[in-house]
Amino acid sequence: MATKVLVPRLGEGVDEVTITKWLKKEGDSVKELEPLLEVNTDKVDTEIPAPASGVILKIEMQEGQPAKVGQLLALIGVSGESVSSPSAPASDAPSTSAPAQKPTESQQPVTQHATRSTDLGFISPVVAKIAAERGIDLSQVTGTGLNGRITKNDVLNFVQTPPAKEAYHATRTTQHATPIVTPSAGDTLIKHTLIRKQIADHMVMSKSVSPHVLTVMEADMSKVSKHRAANKAAFERDGVNLTFTAYFMTAIVAGLKAFPNTNSSWTDEGVLVHKAVNIGMATSLGQDGLIVPVIKGADALSLLGMARTVNDLATRARSRKLQPDEVKGGTFTLTNHGISGSLFAMPIINQPQTGILGIGAMQKRAVVVDDAIAIRPMVYMSFVFDHRILDGASADWFLAKVKETLENWA
Repeated sequence: MATKVLVPRLGEGVDEVTITKWLKKEGDSVKELEPLLEVNTDKVDTEIPAPASGVILKIEMQEGQPAKVGQLLALIGVSGESVSSPSAPASDAPSTSAPAQKPTESQQPVTQHATRSTDLGFISPVVAKIAAERGIDLSQVTGTGLNGRITKNDVLNFVQTPPAKEAYHATRTTQHATPIVTPSAGDTLIKHTLIRKQIADHMVMSKSVSPHVLTVMEADMSKVSKHRAANKAAFERDGVNLTFTAYFMTAIVAGLKAFPNTNSSWTDEGVLVHKAVNIGMATSLGQDGLIVPVIKGADALSLLGMARTVNDLATRARSRKLQPDEVKGGTFTLTNHGISGSLFAMPIINQPQTGILGIGAMQKRAVVVDDAIAIRPMVYMSFVFDHRILDGASADWFLAKVKETLENWA
């Protein structure tokens, strides 16, 4: 009997993947646990191994297609064996980091993370995110969940049901149509990668969801630079590269602890202040875009622990070895755009977070210190925040704490 290859659960909250590359084709032999295909979720590529040895009898999902957890990908069996295309229940899905059995959207209890609309009842974050990303008016969606609550499947089914499907696509075409560009002789079309499409969708969604405001301060990095020079060799003996990023991360922790509303998310019921301090670290993947691994429990790390974690996540991000869970759960984000020489910028908030801090290139500049001109290593810090949650004063309090922590490093 043929063995089913199903989409495994790759992490908590990972319900769907995109098939990026088949490493085998129909008719090929494969050994148990040999890499069979690659999938992508949240810009993380993961290999799925073969669950058994045999021959690839049938490939059900093609490259570029989305597939839900538990969905049938392929069949492995004996050469010449006849096969059909049975549908695999989600409960058959193997799991790498969570139990296979998971309550459906309608079965999950409503928590403080849910939002409420007077007319719609409770709306879960998952439903709200899908609706925002796809421009869906939830008042047009019929809920099939508990007490008529709108579930994830209700939203996804809505865009596939005529005439709602036609109306949905007509609205999307009108609101988000890409301007027509006429190619000229000699132009080259570079096809969008999956990561580039994900980045584009997330950035457009973020700008449409929250009002972005920018505030900028500069910090004197003299004491940090001296501390780093005095301790870099000792850190290296522990196998850790002491980068400036570790100092910025630690200073952000100080700012978030002093002003907890900066470590929060917007809901229709109120501002949800997060207990966990999980800081995302925007990491460039070159021309392929960027990815944001998350330092979980950043407030519990010493400078050595922070530097070690920064090293590890950055290295594995660039070598495409992150796990899906390692790019989820961020409550704030740091982007060090100064690596390429940029002095200051206006980053886009990584939803559903409240803010993102951009760090510019460190430069020695002439500044006034105690009524005298001095040369100091300076950086501009660009803090972009959600104006629904923070006002100018509260945003500046947070940024001033980050500045104070850096300038008074001991």
